[in-house]
Amino acid sequence: MTSRERVVAAMNLQEPDRVPVMCQLSMGHYLVNIDMSPTEYWTRNDLIVDAFTQLADRYQFDGILINLPGRDPQAADYIDRIEQTPDAEIIHYTNGGKCVCPFDDLAVHVEAPKMDIDDIAPELLFYEDPHTLGGLKTPPFYYDLKPYPWSGEELFPEHIFAIIDAVLAAVGDRLSVHSEVFSPFTQLMERAGYESALIGLIQAPDKCHAILQAYAEGTCALAKKQAARGVDAVLISSAFAGGGFISRPMYEQFVLPYERQVAAALKDTPAKVYTHTCGAIGDRLELMAATGIDGIDTMDPPPLGNTELADAKQQVGDRLFLKGNIDPVNVLLQGSVDAVREDAQRKLEAAKAGGGYILSSACSVAPNVPPQNLLVLHEVVEQFGRY
Repeated sequence: MTSRERVVAAMNLQEPDRVPVMCQLSMGHYLVNIDMSPTEYWTRNDLIVDAFTQLADRYQFDGILINLPGRDPQAADYIDRIEQTPDAEIIHYTNGGKCVCPFDDLAVHVEAPKMDIDDIAPELLFYEDPHTLGGLKTPPFYYDLKPYPWSGEELFPEHIFAIIDAVLAAVGDRLSVHSEVFSPFTQLMERAGYESALIGLIQAPDKCHAILQAYAEGTCALAKKQAARGVDAVLISSAFAGGGFISRPMYEQFVLPYERQVAAALKDTPAKVYTHTCGAIGDRLELMAATGIDGIDTMDPPPLGNTELADAKQQVGDRLFLKGNIDPVNVLLQGSVDAVREDAQRKLEAAKAGGGYILSSACSVAPNVPPQNLLVLHEVVEQFGRY
């Protein structure tokens, strides 16, 4: 089987020739392991594409997650100057904004506009992405740094699919390619700020529902456009919907209905849809399944979360594919090669049977994870992951 066929089979709850392996790498990990300028990486589609494909091949992963929108081909026109510091390169934009691009971490936009829940107008919202050039914008949102009067589905300029298109062209049918959208809940958290948004769920639930519905419509539209480009799956990034942030009843009220809309929007496409939620999700696996998704990503184990892989397999493994559960901190970052090997074998023992499992780090691979700790994952699935 090709790597792509292997991942697709697992997502269809089938047994491929062996368990596929596919980790989500952090932006910092790309920067640490590929010699390139962080500002150029942040602004140039060709360098982002090269980084995604180069490390997927180096680690012998079976798939690639594309978690950045394509950059405007005229991005250089927005840059006034680049400041060099010991820890980062700082982009000074022509509009006065700044973006700090560390040599080993995700870029951070210095001016990130936050709004009180009361001041947010749902009718101006559609979709928001903090990883565009310039980060979040004052609603109505627009991509990159140049405002334009588009609204609704016109919000998505063609170039934001440039990385997806280029990666698909580069790997062909060799690797499985997945895209990413931010969940409505994550967009609410980013727009209002996490503390303010969480308080808003209690003090202004009706307003929050109106905001979430507006974001759901935009998220559905973008997910369908990504699926139309030919990705095998769309990941819903819903990182902060775990037990460390909201209770199970609040998940059922503020997350489930809107992620259900996103999953439903993709049901008439060939693409699978799965959800990435960090931390403690052991008490909401059934609720996540109720959204209509095809799979669950991360499944942080103790002590980072509370998901035991064997329990998750028993609870929802007959309906959903499972991806993750390797501790990205205590095992991948701080552990030895032997510790990673042993943990990966345990994951296979817990979830391999019957298919439907993708070996992966629970959350993103940290910048300074030793490459040998990732290379060993392929060795493990070759030796112990065959059906």
